[in-house]
Amino acid sequence: MENEIDRVAQHLAAQREKPDALCQASREDAPDSRRAYEILERLRAVLFDRTPTRHLRADLEVIHGLIAAACGRSDASRLIEELPDIRHCIAMDLQAAFDGDPAAKTFSEIVAAYPSMAAVSTHRIAHAFYQQGHAVISRIMAEEAHNRTGIDIHPGAQIGCHFFIDHGTGVVIGETTHIGNRVKLYHGVTLGAFSNRQGRADLGKKRHPTIEDDVTIYPNATILGGDTVVGRNCVVGGNVWLTHSLPPNTRVAIEQPRLHLRTDSGREPGSGYEI
Repeated sequence: MENEIDRVAQHLAAQREKPDALCQASREDAPDSRRAYEILERLRAVLFDRTPTRHLRADLEVIHGLIAAACGRSDASRLIEELPDIRHCIAMDLQAAFDGDPAAKTFSEIVAAYPSMAAVSTHRIAHAFYQQGHAVISRIMAEEAHNRTGIDIHPGAQIGCHFFIDHGTGVVIGETTHIGNRVKLYHGVTLGAFSNRQGRADLGKKRHPTIEDDVTIYPNATILGGDTVVGRNCVVGGNVWLTHSLPPNTRVAIEQPRLHLRTDSGREPGSGYEI
C-alpha cells in the first residue's frame, strides 16, 4: 500500500507542475471565502438596521477595514460611500414585496423569511463589488444567496429598484441582464444567453436580455439573447420561450393547451372522477 501511495503522490506532484487549469487556479490569488462571508454579514446588519445607531460609525470602520484588506483602501472607501444608495434600493425592494404579495402580513416577515429579500439584497451588495472589479468576492456572495434561496443572480446583472421575485425557486438572471424599475418575476424564470458556440470570444458582449420598467414575467418563462428587449409595461406569460424583442405594452402567452381526459367509468369530465 505504501508503494501505491508513493506512486500516486509522485504522479500528483508531477501534475501540479503542468500548466493545466487546476494549476492556474491554485496559483491565482483568490480571496478567502470566509472573509467575503464576514463582509457580507456585517453589511447586511448595517443595511437592515440591525446595527444600533450609536454603534453605526464604529461598525462601518470595522467593515471598511475588512473590505480594505480584501480589496484595497480606495475601493473600500468607494464601496462604503455606496451604502446609502444600496439601502435605499433594498427598502424599495422590500416595499415591492409587501405591495406585490397579499400573503405578506408585515415587513419584518418578508425580511426574515422571503427568499427574494435575501437574494436581491445580497445582489445589491455583490453588484457593488463587481462594479469595482472584484469579481471573485462578488461571485462568492452571489453563490451564498443562491445556496440559501435557489435564486441565481449573477453579480454583474444591472437591476433597478422596486424589484420583487415571487416564490423565487429556480430563477436565473445572467451577467449582462439589464432590468428596469418596478419589475416582478415569478419562480422558474430564466433571463439567459444562447448556447455559447464562440467560447471566450463572447467575453464582454451583451448576451442576456433587457427588461424595461414595469414588466411582469410569470413562472417558467425563458427569455434569451443580448438583443432581446422586453418593452416597458409588458406581461410575459408562464412557460413562454422568447428570443425576440417585444414592444411596450405587449402581452404574450402560450396558446391554451388541449386537455385529453380519459375515464374507465365512462363518466363525463368534471363529474368527480379520478384521473
